Amino acid sequence: MKRAVTPALIGAFLMSACMAASAATPEAKAAYSQARDAASAAYKVARARCDTMTGNPKEVCVEEAKVARVRSVEEATAIYKNTLKAYTQSRLQIAAASYDLDRVKCKALTGNDKDVCIQQAKATLIAAQADARADRKAIEARTDARDDKRTAEYKVALEKCDAFAGAAKDTCVSAAKSQYGK
Repeated sequence: MKRAVTPALIGAFLMSACMAASAATPEAKAAYSQARDAASAAYKVARARCDTMTGNPKEVCVEEAKVARVRSVEEATAIYKNTLKAYTQSRLQIAAASYDLDRVKCKALTGNDKDVCIQQAKATLIAAQADARADRKAIEARTDARDDKRTAEYKVALEKCDAFAGAAKDTCVSAAKSQYGK
């Protein structure tokens, strides 16, 4: 039942975190809508496949279809919004959907096995939520550290400009401002 964090989601986040472009372009919106529509269509097909089953296997099949839909929609939403908050929220929603699936799978068991299964599902959910929040904090900390380093380097560059006078100093200050984005 242990769910691995989707490497594609993390990779997409890291690549998009480096990009400064806004995600609200018409192409991004079209891709987002297309991904949502594809997820909905795939869900309907998977759900129809489940209708031939009965009992717990049917419930598991339905939940698997829901998890696949949630994963697709949440990943598309995170990429579209392109914010750290959106990526974190996406991971939390996917973890919650996976937890629901795990609980449905546990229904087929009885006694202590069922109790252990439910506790394992909860532990997996808590671990996934903790990982998502920890990754967010780590990324925020790295961003803050990078900003602090750039500010310190900018101050050093300005200090070096103090050795000049007049137009040379103005040119040096302008170069430092453009280099460090100030």
